[in-house]
Amino acid sequence: MPEGAGRGPLRSFTNVAVVRNNTTTSVGPARFGVHWVDVGPPVRAEIIVMPFRSDENSAHEVTLGETFPVAGETWRFADLDMSSADDWKVTVRRVDEDEVMEPPTGRLWERARLQPYGQLDETQLQSLETALGAPLPREYRVWLGRNNGAKPEVAHHIPGIPFALLPSGPLFGVHPEYPPFDLVHAQRQHRDPWLSPAWLVIAEPAGGLLVVSAELGNESVYFVHEFDLVGPPGPAATAARERKLRAVAWSMYEFIGRLTPMKLDHLPPVQIHPPGTFTDPSNYENGQL
Repeated sequence: MPEGAGRGPLRSFTNVAVVRNNTTTSVGPARFGVHWVDVGPPVRAEIIVMPFRSDENSAHEVTLGETFPVAGETWRFADLDMSSADDWKVTVRRVDEDEVMEPPTGRLWERARLQPYGQLDETQLQSLETALGAPLPREYRVWLGRNNGAKPEVAHHIPGIPFALLPSGPLFGVHPEYPPFDLVHAQRQHRDPWLSPAWLVIAEPAGGLLVVSAELGNESVYFVHEFDLVGPPGPAATAARERKLRAVAWSMYEFIGRLTPMKLDHLPPVQIHPPGTFTDPSNYENGQL
């Protein structure tokens, strides 16, 4: 007897499922995947249904609240929650007779509102690397060539990371006529007192510094908290600070994709920290954490 012959429809073992980007989720008769999401309006997604008893996958472009078939059942695109353009989760619900239509509660990511300063050609980029005494990470170099830094229209942040990129403190570029926004000046002003030449400061947001590595092969963007910009000069203290660098994106383009305009409901609740919570500057004297 062929596999599945004489069997009734296989019912899903749950009435709600969450599908994260770049993953699939099983509900019994099928697996779900999501090809893309769009904040719209309207909010949309392409949901992929992969039945276990068939090789015929189906793709459904649905708006938030719409339904689609799943192996004899009906399911609904119920919610979308985004922390960035590339980090999100889709909630789907089985449509039952007693279904409760709960309103969506997920947060939609809002695209960063950045104003580029222009472009840099290859000669300008090579001159910049000569002035810096270090190569630029490949993807950051491409981004810099296309934008020459950028000014945020309003305060921006990455949810969960304690910094705010402000219009008064943009992403640096080549601006020798205005040193506060210039990459070469930024290294003397913001890097050299605290970090080694292995790093390049690309912005001074409220709350700390944003840096990239000057070593080839490392494309990540890092954040160093202002509470760690303390202590004496010297190799031991510098090494201690650099151990506290926190990667916030794997590349410059992922960093831009995670940036979002800051709103009041994004701010963390006020907390009172007891003495000693933050680094004691004296700890850096011997390179301690």
